[in-house]
Amino acid sequence: MAPKLSNTTALITGASSGIGAATARELAALGASVALVARRRDRLETLATDIENDGGTALVIEADITDRAQAQAAVEKTIERFGQLEILVNNAGLMLLGPVLGADPEDWDRMISVNVRGLLHTTHAALPHLLKAAEDSPRQVADIVNISSIAGRVAWDGYGVYNLTKFGINGFTESLRQEVTRRHVRVGVLEPGCVDTELASHNTPEIQSGMTTPFYEQTEVLAPTDIADGVAYMVTRPRHASIAELWIMPTDQA
Repeated sequence: MAPKLSNTTALITGASSGIGAATARELAALGASVALVARRRDRLETLATDIENDGGTALVIEADITDRAQAQAAVEKTIERFGQLEILVNNAGLMLLGPVLGADPEDWDRMISVNVRGLLHTTHAALPHLLKAAEDSPRQVADIVNISSIAGRVAWDGYGVYNLTKFGINGFTESLRQEVTRRHVRVGVLEPGCVDTELASHNTPEIQSGMTTPFYEQTEVLAPTDIADGVAYMVTRPRHASIAELWIMPTDQA
C-alpha cells in the first residue's frame, strides 16, 4: 500500500526547528514531498539531509515570510520544483511575553509580523495552488493547517500581544474555512498547549525565570512530535471529512 501522502507536496513554515521540523519529518514519512521554509538555511539543510537519508524528498527554501515578496517566492519555488501544492502548514511563530506597561513596541511589531503577516502572506500566495490541487490532484482535496495556541483560546496576564496574534489566527482560520472548505480546501487550526520547543527562549532571562521556567519545571509538556502527529491526522482524513479545530494539551495542563 502506498503511503497516505504519496504524490503530494507540503510547504511548512518555521521548519528549521521544533514543531515545524517535526511536522516536515512526519509528512515526509507519509510520502509527501516537503518544502522547508525558514530563515536559518543551515538548519534547513540538515533537516533536508535527514529526510532524504530516510527516503523522503525535501526542498530547502531560505525565506523571511514577513516579507510578502519572499513568501510569494517560497510558494513559487515549491511549484517550480514539484509542480503542485496540496498542503500548507503555517507554523512560523514568535512568543515575546511581558506586561503591556513599559513594553517595547518593537517586540510587538516583530510578533505581529511573524505570527500574523507571515501567515497571511503564505496563505495568500498558496491559496490559488491549493484550490487547483483540490480540483486536479488525485486526492481532490487540499489542506491548510494554521498552528495557533491555547493562547488563542484563553488570555493571561503578560501574554497580551501574543494572545492578540493567536486569537487573530483563530478568527482568520474560521473565516477562511467558511470561504473555501466546500471547494475541498480544508482549513483547520491546531492549538497546542505547552510544547518543548525553543519558543520560550525568545524571551528575556527575567521573563523566562518569572513566567515560563516554573511552569516547565512542574509540567510534563508535549513534544514537537505530538503536534506533528496532530497535523498528520488532520491532513490524512478522507476527502469528505474536515477537521476544523484540534486542541492538543499536556495532560498535566488540561
